Amino acid sequence: MLRLAENMSRLGTETAFEVLARAAALAAEGRDIVNLGIGQPDFKTPPHVVEAACQALRDGHHGYTPANGILPLREAVAEDILARRGVEVHPDSVLIVPGGKVTMFFAILMFGEAGAEIMYPNPGFPIYESVIRYSGAKPVPIVLREENGFAFSADEVLEQVTPATRLIILNSPANPTGGVVPREEIDKLVAGLERYPQAAIMSDEIYARIIYDGREHVSLLNYESIRDRVILLDGWSKTYAMTGWRLGFSVWPGALARDAERLAVNCHSCVNAATQYAGIAALQGPQDAVDEMVRAFDQRRRVIVDALNALPGFRCQEPGGAFYAFPNITGTGMTARELQRRMLEEAGVATVAGTSFGDRGEGFIRFSYAASTEDIRKAADRIGNML
Repeated sequence: MLRLAENMSRLGTETAFEVLARAAALAAEGRDIVNLGIGQPDFKTPPHVVEAACQALRDGHHGYTPANGILPLREAVAEDILARRGVEVHPDSVLIVPGGKVTMFFAILMFGEAGAEIMYPNPGFPIYESVIRYSGAKPVPIVLREENGFAFSADEVLEQVTPATRLIILNSPANPTGGVVPREEIDKLVAGLERYPQAAIMSDEIYARIIYDGREHVSLLNYESIRDRVILLDGWSKTYAMTGWRLGFSVWPGALARDAERLAVNCHSCVNAATQYAGIAALQGPQDAVDEMVRAFDQRRRVIVDALNALPGFRCQEPGGAFYAFPNITGTGMTARELQRRMLEEAGVATVAGTSFGDRGEGFIRFSYAASTEDIRKAADRIGNML
């Protein structure tokens, strides 16, 4: 018999892809499925971005690239960070990676080991907890509460920091809740973290440009007192509708940049060349498509919140960012997993149970409104009839 390493038993998964597979199987059987489960923009990648990749291939960019990414792309990232976050970063601190997950994997593997503690949002992106457990570290949840708009409490976070805390993971705007942490709470957290210089911070800002109602995105890179231990996670997937291109970037403190690059060499060698040229075009080209997509998400956000609040047993806050609604469904009398299953099997609506994002997600369901207004209304009608 094959004997796997023990840590494989601690590795979880991402339920959204399981739901996607089941929805696809039902559709193949002839069922009409409305998919509000997968976190993927339903827009096409802007044409000038696609053309940049094609041109790169025509120009002969077929070979290996530097492990940390081609210099023009790293320079473009640095320029974009300066323009949008007001922070100067050196291109050598930028690492180009094949999607956002690589950054969290690298950061957790750098700091996670037996005896270490890593803090993460709960409910939060499921890969955080999965990889923390895989690394051997102790996962310490940062509880996100509905009554706080799913923003963390700085006081609660600081109360949980111990000498064993090696990494703190933050995510705003957040998946699955759509919560946005206000500046005053981040200010308070950063001031408190000055007492814990042993703790690195990974700030997942992949939804930074998908934000509503004039809210402010506050980047952890803006705080000079912790800049030497902040790891920024961002990329192109959500902002430019480039999920399948697998292109992300991270910014590492100088002391960690070379370690991150060594992990890249050992893991994936480099990101494919043509995609990197597409990334340059996305950052430096017209941003109309991004603005149009965010306006559409904003309109859909209002439609889905109203529709969910009209369902019996549901209550739903307006998300401040990203493209997820996270309604409380305790009034239905069903668990999150039971309601997820029934909505898919009986109503033909794919969603993701809140427990897929941690135990604090019980009583909630994630709906992605990266779908047409027509599909959102159809889904709500079907769920209403089922209930």
